Amino acid sequence: MTAHTPAPRTRLTPEQRREQLLGLGVELFSSGSIEEISIDRLAEVAGVSRGLLYHYFGSKQGFYEAVVQRAADDLVVQTAPIDDPDPLARLQRSMTAYVDYVVANEQGYRSLVRAAAGGNEALRRIYDDARLALTDRIFRDDTAGDLIPDTPATRLVVRAWSAYAEEAVLDWCADPRGIDRAGIVRLVTDALPALVAVAG
Repeated sequence: MTAHTPAPRTRLTPEQRREQLLGLGVELFSSGSIEEISIDRLAEVAGVSRGLLYHYFGSKQGFYEAVVQRAADDLVVQTAPIDDPDPLARLQRSMTAYVDYVVANEQGYRSLVRAAAGGNEALRRIYDDARLALTDRIFRDDTAGDLIPDTPATRLVVRAWSAYAEEAVLDWCADPRGIDRAGIVRLVTDALPALVAVAG
């Protein structure tokens, strides 16, 4: 079933129904802004009433926040580094997965970045929590802990680098001419140890 094909009405447990609605919401979010998700259309596709959707999420805003939270959780999970003794290889794998995630969910990701910058406090919190999860694991052994010492200076550098990586990948998605996927991954990956070296 796609997000455009109404589902036959079926009995699901409350948890299954909630997961179904979240899945459909994330699917729609990946290709458009959160505000473009039509609650009426979503209810029709899921084969449920609009009232039932509100029963699970409280309000349209509650549903939007749950969808964005699920998308952010997916980003953190999908960019988890591989088990490799080389910290640079772990970082590169994580950044490759990040680029792939942004490419696959470009419009929704842009929507989240805009909403977080635009003053929506709930979405800002979700965005900040996801970014913190991504940057904090740089200092643990699972990403690049052997490569980057944990100091106040390097934490500042990593926070700035994460903003650079996000902007670079989004700009590349908008205009990829002259650089391929491997090139953008290399560009954002190699920048981090270089910046850390400058910070001493």
